[in-house]
Amino acid sequence: MLVRGFVGDAGLDFGGFAEVLGQGRTWRIIWQTLWMALAGTAGSVILGVPGAYALYRCKFPGSRVLRAVASVPFVLPSVVVGVAFRALLGNGGAYEALGLDGTVIAVVLAMVFFNFSVVVRTVGTMWAGLDPRSEEAARTLGASPLRALVTVTLPALRPAIGAAASLVFLFCSTAYGIVQTLGRPGYGTLETEIWVQTTTFLDLRTAAVLSCMQFVIVALALVVSNKMSNDVALSMKESWPKKVGRGDLPAVLLTVGVVVFLLAAPMASLATRAFQHGGGWSLENFRLLATAGQGFTGGVSPIEALGTSAQIGLQATVIALVIGVPVSVVLSRRTSGAIRVGQRLLDGLVMLPLGVSAVTVGFGFFISLRNLLPGEVMVPFVQAVIALPLVVRSLVPVLRAINPRLRGAAATLGASPMRVLLTVDGPFMVRGLGLATGFAFAISLGEFGATSFLATADRTTLPVLIAKLLGRPGADNYGMAMAASLILAIVTAGVMALCESLQPRAQRGTGSGAGVTLGRSSVTAKSPDAAAPVASAPRTLSKERKP
Repeated sequence: MLVRGFVGDAGLDFGGFAEVLGQGRTWRIIWQTLWMALAGTAGSVILGVPGAYALYRCKFPGSRVLRAVASVPFVLPSVVVGVAFRALLGNGGAYEALGLDGTVIAVVLAMVFFNFSVVVRTVGTMWAGLDPRSEEAARTLGASPLRALVTVTLPALRPAIGAAASLVFLFCSTAYGIVQTLGRPGYGTLETEIWVQTTTFLDLRTAAVLSCMQFVIVALALVVSNKMSNDVALSMKESWPKKVGRGDLPAVLLTVGVVVFLLAAPMASLATRAFQHGGGWSLENFRLLATAGQGFTGGVSPIEALGTSAQIGLQATVIALVIGVPVSVVLSRRTSGAIRVGQRLLDGLVMLPLGVSAVTVGFGFFISLRNLLPGEVMVPFVQAVIALPLVVRSLVPVLRAINPRLRGAAATLGASPMRVLLTVDGPFMVRGLGLATGFAFAISLGEFGATSFLATADRTTLPVLIAKLLGRPGADNYGMAMAASLILAIVTAGVMALCESLQPRAQRGTGSGAGVTLGRSSVTAKSPDAAAPVASAPRTLSKERKP
C-alpha cells in the first residue's frame, strides 16, 4: 500500500499524494470521516459514563439483564447493525416519524449503538475498583455529591475515559459496514471512498493515498490515547454495588432509556420485520433465503452464503489459532532489555489490524496478492489477520497470570522446555482457547469490509450478500436481507455466548484474575502489562483487586 502511494514509475514520487490531497473531494471526505467519528465518540462517552456508574456501582432489579443487553451490540456484525437501523428508521419502522432514514444522524446513532458498551465496560471496570473512601472523605468535608463526582471521581477515572474515548474514535473512524448500509452516496468516509476508488474507478493509487491518510488518523489517535492513558497512582479497593438512592436515579433512568430505546429497539425492529411479508406476519422471508433473490439473474442464495461463511470462518479460526498461540506464548514471557523491546514491537505489529481499518487490510491483500492468489483463497487469510489481535488478547492475560515459579519448579525437576509448555502453560491456555476460538469465528462470520474486496460471485459470504440484497430494489430482497441479518445476529451472538459460558467462573465478568471483556474494549489480568485495553488503555485498570 505504501509503495503504491509513494512510488511511481520513476521511483520515489510524491506527486500522487499532492494530486489526491489537492482535490476538494478528498478533504471533504476526510472532514466527514473525522466529524462523524467525533460525534460518535462524544455520544458514546456522554451516555456511557453514566451507564458505567449505573451498571457497575448500583444494584437494582434487572441490572444484570441490562448489562448483558448492553454487551450484545459490540459482538454483532456491522452489516447486521446497519440493517437493524434500516428496519427501525425506514418505512414502517418504529422511529419512521423521526425522518432519520438515510441521514448522517442515523450513522452516528449506529456508531453509538456499537460503542456504548466499550465505554461502559472500560470505565465501569475501573469505577468498580475505585477506593470509595476518597469520595467519602470529600463528602465528609462538605462537598455535595456533584462536586465530589467532578473533583474526585472523574479525575480518577480520566485514564479509563480517555482510553475508552480513543478506542471509540478508532472504531468510529473505521466504521465501514454501517456507513455502507445506512448512509446515502453523499455521506462517504475514507473507508467507503477507498472501496469506490478500487472497485468503481479502478484507481489503486488514489485508494492507496487515502489508506495512508487513514493510517495517519489512526496513528494520531493512538498518540492521544497514550497521552491520556498515562499511569496514575490510584487507591484501588474492592467495592460492592450499592442500592439505588435518590441521587442515583438520573443515571439509572438514563441508562435504562439508552438500553431500551437505542440498543434493544433496533434489534427488536429487525426481528419484527424479518417475520413480516406482504403486510402480515409470515415465514416467507425465511423461505426465500433458499433462492438467489428478486432481480438476480444468478448467484448464490443466503443459505449457501451462510454455509460459505461458516466454512471460511472455520478456516480463518484455525489459521488465527495456529499463529496466535505461539505468538501469545512469546508475548506472555516476562523479559527485559532488548528482548522486551522486541516483544513490544511484535505486540504492536500483531495489534495493528485492530486499529487499522478492515477495508485497508483487505485493500492491502488485494493490491499485493491479486495476481498470485484468487480472491476466495485470500479471504480466510485476511479474516485470520483481522481476528488475530483478539486471539492474542484472549490468551496473553491467561498465560501471564501463571506464577513463573511453577515453570521454574518444573524445570528444576528435569522437565524439558516443551514439557513445561505442555504441562504448566497448557492447562491454563485451554481456559482462554474457548474464548479465543469464539472471537475468531464470530469475527470471521460477520467480517464485511475486507471480504467485500476479495469475495467472488460464487463464494460470497453472508454479510456481503446482505449488502447486495439491500442494494437491490424489491420487497422480497429487503425481506430476505432482514431475515438473513437476524440469522447472522443469532449465530454470532450464540457463538460468543457459548464460548463465554465455557470460561471458568473466575475468568468471566470483571473480577480479578485473567479475563477478557468485550474483544475490542479491554483485557483484565493479574499482570499489569496484560491489562491495558488495545490501543494503550490505562494500566490502572490492571491493578489486582484482592477479595
